[in-house]
Amino acid sequence: MSFAPPPDLHSLATPLLHDYVEHAAQKLASKVALVVKKERVTYEQLNQQANAIAHALVQAGVQRGDRVVVFADNTVETVVSFWATLKANAIISIVNPLTKADKLAYVLNDCRAKVMITDMHLAAIVDEAAPKTTHLSRVIVSGALDKARLSNTKNVVAWSEALQHETKAPPKRQCLDIDLAAIIYTSGSTGDPKGVMLTHRNMLTACASISTYLELKEDEIILGILPLAFDYGLYQMIMCFRMGGRLVLERSFAFPAAVLKLMAEEKVTGFPGVPTIYAILAEMKNLKDFDLSTIRYVTNTAAALPVKHITMLRELFPQARVYSMYGLTECKRCTYLPYKDIDRKPTSVGIAIPNTELWIVDENGNKVGPDTVGQLVIRGATVMKGYWEKPEQTAEKLKPGPIPGEQVLYTGDFCKLDDEGYLYFVGRMDDIIKSRGEKVAPKEVEAAIFNIKGVKECAVIGVADEILGQAVKAFVVLEQGVQMTDKDIIKECQKRLENFMVPKHVEFIAELPKTTTGKIKKTGLK
Repeated sequence: MSFAPPPDLHSLATPLLHDYVEHAAQKLASKVALVVKKERVTYEQLNQQANAIAHALVQAGVQRGDRVVVFADNTVETVVSFWATLKANAIISIVNPLTKADKLAYVLNDCRAKVMITDMHLAAIVDEAAPKTTHLSRVIVSGALDKARLSNTKNVVAWSEALQHETKAPPKRQCLDIDLAAIIYTSGSTGDPKGVMLTHRNMLTACASISTYLELKEDEIILGILPLAFDYGLYQMIMCFRMGGRLVLERSFAFPAAVLKLMAEEKVTGFPGVPTIYAILAEMKNLKDFDLSTIRYVTNTAAALPVKHITMLRELFPQARVYSMYGLTECKRCTYLPYKDIDRKPTSVGIAIPNTELWIVDENGNKVGPDTVGQLVIRGATVMKGYWEKPEQTAEKLKPGPIPGEQVLYTGDFCKLDDEGYLYFVGRMDDIIKSRGEKVAPKEVEAAIFNIKGVKECAVIGVADEILGQAVKAFVVLEQGVQMTDKDIIKECQKRLENFMVPKHVEFIAELPKTTTGKIKKTGLK
């Protein structure tokens, strides 16, 4: 009998997110669930370790609704800590290991974390941040513990010691599916990070919906190359375990040839990525050296992929389904483009995911028709509970919906729908450039430049201009060995764009500034 995921666990009064790993451990105990470097962990081992850490959290004083921060890389310990925190009836928040001490201290204080789980190689940052907090009752550290390097951090316990607790059963179950499961912090590029509150029901719904349209199966082997602190990366792990699949976890795409070799060796079936990863692939000359014939699907989220990246992915993975998707942390995923439509509508991010509704509104909140740009609104069970202890910011995003008593998500993104109901991402409302009295969407200009032969990456911003108000400026990264001038870029843009959209300034740079999740960071451009 094949493994069936538990979308509706009828034997339980309230299905919760960690039932995925419990269910898999019961049905597929000896199957390898997780591969990290040379370490291979079965579902039974994973579940037992999660039970042990859950009991260690309870012993440290963690109660229902308390927050646990995991400050670590993509490791076995991070995966175990995620499930352990939920089993302890607590709320998980995974923080990117590239985070600096001040921001880590902010997160710890903002959510008033009771416990932090980290790794010894991050000791310097932890030892600077921990003394700035007042709520930590325990810091659990993986790796070879050296307390001398954590001299300012109180209540430090080794991971190996925490694993000595009960492994057969988790702590007593107390949560409902409306309780918070996770707080995922936004990047904070325009101010302090905001904690997006997601319930068990939010995350269960998202996983079931996404797994359905991606057609995930029990024999999936998914590459986890994106940070687990990034919701796109985190959900790869959750969906994989929902299906009883295998997760091949890597820290980054810093060494692409090594990652591609690993993908071939492990016979990876699912390849979730972001445009920066696909830009690196597009420049590699030895892709044919790797047997990637087992790849069944490739996914990308945020804006639609440039057409040349779609072409490259189709050539590299001719047997695979390529999905463009759109989402934001506040509701995980909104749309997906059915893979059969990618040739027909390559610039679209698709239709609403199952169990979700969407529409476009004007500046007065009125629905608009096809081909009219406005703000995207999302209605569905994946919409966040709000921002952690930030009622004013929450009220800006969650507003009354069409049915009395409900709230829907105003995304802050400009989009439009075509006459078939397919969505097109235009740009972030905060990014829109006002030039010559016209509104210019940077994404539209970027898409035109991306598809110029020889361009690897680009980013477009508005800069002050005495005559235009704002002028369009493009930062361009060329492929290795390619030479172009600003006039070449402008000439190509004139062929592809309306006059007011054509960049007035073009600057060539070696690389674009990126966030820790690989997104282009426009705040680093001038």
